[in-house]
Amino acid sequence: MNMMPAGDAPALMDTDAPALTTTDAPALAHAPSDHPRVKMGKVGVLLANLGTPDNYDYWSMRRYLNEFLSDKRVIDYSPWIWQPLLQLVILSKRPFSSGAAYKSIWNHEAGESPLATITKDQTAKMKALMADRYGDDVVVDYCMRYGNPSTKSKVDELVAQGCTKILFFPLYPQYAGATSATACDQFFRSLENIKWQPQVRTVEPYYANPLYIDALAQSIERAYAAMDVKPDLLVTSYHGVPKRYLMEGDPYHCQCQKTSRLLKERLGWDDTQIVTTFQSKFGPEEWLQPYTVEEVARLAEKGKKRIAVCAPAFSADCIETLEEINEEIRESFEEAGGESFTYIPCLNDDDAHMNALATVVDDNLRGWIG
Repeated sequence: MNMMPAGDAPALMDTDAPALTTTDAPALAHAPSDHPRVKMGKVGVLLANLGTPDNYDYWSMRRYLNEFLSDKRVIDYSPWIWQPLLQLVILSKRPFSSGAAYKSIWNHEAGESPLATITKDQTAKMKALMADRYGDDVVVDYCMRYGNPSTKSKVDELVAQGCTKILFFPLYPQYAGATSATACDQFFRSLENIKWQPQVRTVEPYYANPLYIDALAQSIERAYAAMDVKPDLLVTSYHGVPKRYLMEGDPYHCQCQKTSRLLKERLGWDDTQIVTTFQSKFGPEEWLQPYTVEEVARLAEKGKKRIAVCAPAFSADCIETLEEINEEIRESFEEAGGESFTYIPCLNDDDAHMNALATVVDDNLRGWIG
């Protein structure tokens, strides 16, 4: 998406912020001496992920869950019904169980969740890759849809650094209204009170990008090569959404299925070696199926005693992978008679993954730079 700002640009450029091209800099000759100095001429790349609580105590968890579960893109029930249930029932209990889950995976040394640590590492690598390509002309940062750092705070920082163009990159390979769309909603809201709005673009989902598929395949091949006995089956577990969303036009299910198909083809496998499932069901409504937690138990009961599980919808390891898959879903498999369960980590800041993401950025910066 490309949105052009209305109105004339300020007439004086900060000499400490060199322009990308001469067309980005307005004429300076007739600017009055008291004109405010405005930094300009840089391109911002803002990576975005879901979010994380600041800590795993009750109040930190309650704040985070309240923000997350109050998002109408995530829970689209009538607020007259949903909010009393959320505030009086769910948020009185769920912060305790969610806090315990976060505590089990917390990066105690850094004082933050693994998602926060990994997203920082991804951002650092993206900064280095962009610097190699574009020098100082591109500024890279990251934000979270829920929690900190907020989208608004990072948009403001990029504008203050002279970014007159911002590429917003939700780190979700597959599009869903509850992930990519709500991240973009928040990004656009963050522009509301900026006097001189930057030009903006948003990155399309990259679920079929050959470099992304290849990075996934490489991670699976490395994991399999390290095993003495190969798994009977690979389970690709995607975050679920209500089935109703698919019926209402959300393309997420289709994009997940295509990612799995392309991954299978890249690995040279057939349908007996890979299965697609969906996790993280919440509430009584039917979600996309098969449910991962149930499917792994069925596999064990049918004699598939050795499985590997990967999570292609997650660009970074988080509570849903490190705790839900590697602990809860593992337990379901083992209780049903499974013998060997291998969780294959997300791509995180793997070099092949970061090169794939950097190429996506390159494609979306065309016409702006280079």
